[in-house]
Amino acid sequence: MVVSMTGYGRSKTESSLVAVTVEVKTVNHRFIEYSIRMPRELLKLEDKIKKKLGEKIFRGRAEVFVTIEGEGIVSRKLHIDWKLLDQYYQYITKIKEQFGLDGKILIADMISREGVLTLEEQESSNGELESLVLQAADEAAAQLRKMREAEGAALERDVSVHLMKLTERTGRLAGLSPAVVSQYRARLEKRIEEFESGQFDESRLLAEVALFADKADINEELARLNSHIKQFAETLLLEEPIGRKLDFLVQEMNREVNTIGSKANDAAIAKEVVEMKSLLEKMKEQIQNIE
Repeated sequence: MVVSMTGYGRSKTESSLVAVTVEVKTVNHRFIEYSIRMPRELLKLEDKIKKKLGEKIFRGRAEVFVTIEGEGIVSRKLHIDWKLLDQYYQYITKIKEQFGLDGKILIADMISREGVLTLEEQESSNGELESLVLQAADEAAAQLRKMREAEGAALERDVSVHLMKLTERTGRLAGLSPAVVSQYRARLEKRIEEFESGQFDESRLLAEVALFADKADINEELARLNSHIKQFAETLLLEEPIGRKLDFLVQEMNREVNTIGSKANDAAIAKEVVEMKSLLEKMKEQIQNIE
C-alpha cells in the first residue's frame, strides 16, 4: 500500500471540566521525527502521545499541537504569609508613632507588599485528563492516516503510469539492440571497401563486429532493468512502509539506463534513454513523499 507522508488530522475530546484538542500534521522526512507543543503541565505525557501516534505514523516529520480549555490542568491556591504581614503592620505602625504621621493603614497597602500574597499552582492528578489527551491523539492520528492513504492512492496511480511507460520503452530498447550491431557491420563494411578498393578480409570484419557487439551488448542491463521494474510493481502492493525501497529501486533503474546510454552508440536508443531518464526523475520526485 502506498501511503503519503503528507497529511493532517484533528480531534477534540471533552469532559464537564476540560476540552482537549490535538492537531497533527506531517511532512516528508527521511525517518520518523516528532515536534510536540503542549502545556508544560502535560509534558509527562509526551512519550505516551508519541507511542499513540507511532501506531499510525511510521515515517515523516510530525508536528503535534495539544491545547487545553477549561479547568483541570492545575489547581490554584492563594497563600498569605501571615507572619510577614504582621511584621509589615508592626513596622508601619511603629514608623507612624516614631514620626507622628497621620493616615490610615489601608488593606491594599498591606497585601501589595512583596511576599505577602502568592499564588500557588499544583498539578492536578487527573486520570480523566490524560485519557482525554490520548483519545484525542489517537483520533487525530486516525484522521491523519486516512488522509495520507488517500494521497498515497493518488501517488500510486501516477507512479504506476510512469512505470508502465518505462516498461514500454524498455521493450523498445530490446527491439533496437540487435539493429545496432547490424548497422555497425554495414557501416564497417562500407568503410573497409572504400579503404581497400573492394578487397577486405572477412575474418577481420567479423572480429571487429564481434568486438563491437560485445561492447554494445545491453541485454544484461535490460534484464536487470526488467527485474527492477518487476520488483517495483510488487513493492507497491506491500502492506508496509515502502518509500525507501522504492527510492533504492529507482536509483538502480537509473543506473542501468545510464549504462545503456553509454554502451549503445545509437541515436534511436539515445532518444529512448533520454525519455526513460525523464520518467525516472518524475518517479523519484513522487517517491520522496511516500512513507
